[in-house]
Amino acid sequence: MRWIVTSFAVLLLSATAGAAQEAATPPAEQAPPAAPSNPPMVGPQILISTSMGDMTLQLDPVHAPKSVANILRYVKEKHYDGTVVYRVVKGFIIQMGSWDANVKGRPGHAPIVFEGANGLSNLRGTVALAHAEDPNSAGADFFINMSDNTALNHVEGDPEKIGYTVFGQVISGMDVADAISVVPVGDHGPMPGAAPVDPVTIKKVSLLPSEEWHAGCKAGAIPASACEAAMVLPPDKPAPGRATPPGSTSRRSGR
Repeated sequence: MRWIVTSFAVLLLSATAGAAQEAATPPAEQAPPAAPSNPPMVGPQILISTSMGDMTLQLDPVHAPKSVANILRYVKEKHYDGTVVYRVVKGFIIQMGSWDANVKGRPGHAPIVFEGANGLSNLRGTVALAHAEDPNSAGADFFINMSDNTALNHVEGDPEKIGYTVFGQVISGMDVADAISVVPVGDHGPMPGAAPVDPVTIKKVSLLPSEEWHAGCKAGAIPASACEAAMVLPPDKPAPGRATPPGSTSRRSGR
């Protein structure tokens, strides 16, 4: 009987020690969720030379062929040269395209078809086309996302979340964009309260074709439609009237 009691006590002690050891073992840490990202972008590049430094954009004609072709047409026509960054919203976006330091708008071509349902997200450093209430009203103007602005993404079937077409990514010079995003702003621009007090001039925008992209087109690794769309579009008549600020990128609603 004594042996049985002793054995039970030893067993109970072992179980208690095991439970204590198990309780003392910290739970395994769960891996943090993966940061949101876009698929790799392959295509031509453009160099934006500003009065505050240079930025290089990687364009994506695979996911946004019409948008890229549209931007390249304006680049080749030197539409952006001599314009300014006319809208700065700290922590949100910086916007440029068709306005000069004298708040004079430049006319553009007819607007293009909306490509916002291309699966690309408005993450920090991405570049998207600005548009008015009509999503098919985008022209030369675009903005750089200074934060992960997922509220600006297209949501299929939701008329309140039409979104904005991402067509590229800043791959060099994001520090320049950051510096521009914190400059003092005032009312001397198409959007009151958003124009840099000291103009940030776009001195020149240049095309930097990627050798990798050309090789991919030649080898058939990139869809022919994307390769063709990234070439300059045939000229057409400028859209009638004065350029209007495509200023619908609301921090609240994404419209």
